[in-house]
Amino acid sequence: MPQFPVYDEKPYRLSGVVYGALLNQPSALEQIGAAAHEPPHKAPPKGPVLYMKPRNTLVPDGQAVVIPEGEEALRLGATIGLVIGRTACRVAAGQALDYVSGLLLVADMTIPHETFYRPSVRFVARDRSCLLGGKIAADLDPDALTIDVGIEGKFAQQVSMRGLIRPAARLLADVTDFMTLSAGDVLLMGARIDGPLVRRGQTFSLATAGMQTLEGITQ
Repeated sequence: MPQFPVYDEKPYRLSGVVYGALLNQPSALEQIGAAAHEPPHKAPPKGPVLYMKPRNTLVPDGQAVVIPEGEEALRLGATIGLVIGRTACRVAAGQALDYVSGLLLVADMTIPHETFYRPSVRFVARDRSCLLGGKIAADLDPDALTIDVGIEGKFAQQVSMRGLIRPAARLLADVTDFMTLSAGDVLLMGARIDGPLVRRGQTFSLATAGMQTLEGITQ
């Protein structure tokens, strides 16, 4: 059973529930292109499309991410996690960020795949595939953050939370319209679908202003 990190800020323990928003980066829909209008979808999503990172996927900062046997690499999805501070149900966008206790840097690692609307669980829910930052950051604007991704000490990608299809407050309002989030839950704002590949034994890092750099290694 994963040992979730204990933070200085409330909530002091995560619940182990982590949801991610698919296709929330504008570049994701741009890359899918005309396929978004073809069956079975027939149109871009009108509401948030979620996936889950179960407990078995979660790894505290400082521990290794595991590449499954038979796979050569994992795709690194750099994103920001909204850490829920109190029960959130049908919250209005104008008050949504009042329910967020802070932000986490998150490296969401997945097996490379092309089914972006409904990715198979085996692609996104592999053991030890979601690295959580070691410190919750407070008093930052989640929609203003830009993440620099490094692989083996070299710049690999920049991921911006600016201009998301659903910014943080809107995303939280839309998600809690149909499901309740509890203290310690984490809602990932959305990663790019063209994240860099990380191969076995490589180091990687996520860095953004005002937050503790996340550093990891694959094995």
